[in-house]
Amino acid sequence: MGITKSDIKAVLETITAPGEGKSLVENNNIVNIVVFGDEVIVDVKISNPTLQAKKKAETEIEKAIVAKYPEAKVKVNLSVAVKKEEPKANPNLIKGDKIPGIQNIIAVASGKGGVGKSTVTANMAVTLQKMGFKVGVLDADVYGPSMHIMFDVAKAKPISVDVDGRSKMKPVESYGIKLLSLGFFTNPNEAVIWRGPMASKALNQMIFDADWGELDFLLIDLPPGTGDIHLSIVQALPITGAVVVSTPQTIALADAKKGVAMFQQKNINVPVLGIVENMSYFTPAELPDNKYYIFGENGAKYLAEDIETAFLGEVPLVQSIRESGDVGHPVALQNGTPQEIAFKEITKNMVAELVKRNTDLPPTEVVKITTMSGCSTK
Repeated sequence: MGITKSDIKAVLETITAPGEGKSLVENNNIVNIVVFGDEVIVDVKISNPTLQAKKKAETEIEKAIVAKYPEAKVKVNLSVAVKKEEPKANPNLIKGDKIPGIQNIIAVASGKGGVGKSTVTANMAVTLQKMGFKVGVLDADVYGPSMHIMFDVAKAKPISVDVDGRSKMKPVESYGIKLLSLGFFTNPNEAVIWRGPMASKALNQMIFDADWGELDFLLIDLPPGTGDIHLSIVQALPITGAVVVSTPQTIALADAKKGVAMFQQKNINVPVLGIVENMSYFTPAELPDNKYYIFGENGAKYLAEDIETAFLGEVPLVQSIRESGDVGHPVALQNGTPQEIAFKEITKNMVAELVKRNTDLPPTEVVKITTMSGCSTK
């Protein structure tokens, strides 16, 4: 039996909050506890701002956990609680309406097309589902939808269901994931020639006229660039956070930086959870120990450092990833392969960033993590 969240909480009940006379748990100093196998992350907020108090709290927490569970790798994120002034309301701030039943809405974006954004979205959704989350995917790439192909439901059609006297679309389910895509409603041999308002209206229908039910995560696969569709999404929905996908190539990174800048604009203000580097390197099957950096090396990692956001991980340029997407069986459905492990690491890092931002997000966008395979919820 591994370490559980309740185990760590019990240990923290034995540690006194600096200058409080109560335990860290009793005094509500523990903001969050996350357990990934033998990795333990404890977010703590204390009122004593002195360096001595902070160092004492960090040391005591780490020592107490390791004394009880020697195998634990402990990380303590400590902050000081300060009285904040109520910020003045920004009349230009774009905030959408919360969809009942959906806890977290993650936008997956890229500044440039062809960097594998949809592949990352599909495999991240599969990984979240394997972790025990309830997941939905909205394919918002109205001009080039692909999710219906990647999940092997190209010929499926959403049906109409009655919900509280209203007719709604029932998303198509594949591999335990709920899907809606414009690809379900258009002829695959015809181009979608729509102006921005028409595309935005179609998206709003798929968002608000759908019976999504209870979801821990709704992933939105955005089209490349920064345009009408992106603005419509952030206007319509309270986005919990964004993930930006890029290749290491200089041209792609320049466009990815613009994508990040869009989410960071004052009137949008969507937290960027991190950057994923796709097609990081190529390893031929006959030379498994060789890595060829075709598009450059560590480009997205350096970009993440430059814009002070998290680097979520890298995906190699592997033929099986492309083949799996083409046949509608995302590679993350496999078990124990390097490709599945890569997407598992990226998704785990994304969830960790989401948890870390819990206390920083406005009330309508509070992150609520409920279940995860390998993460204790006891």
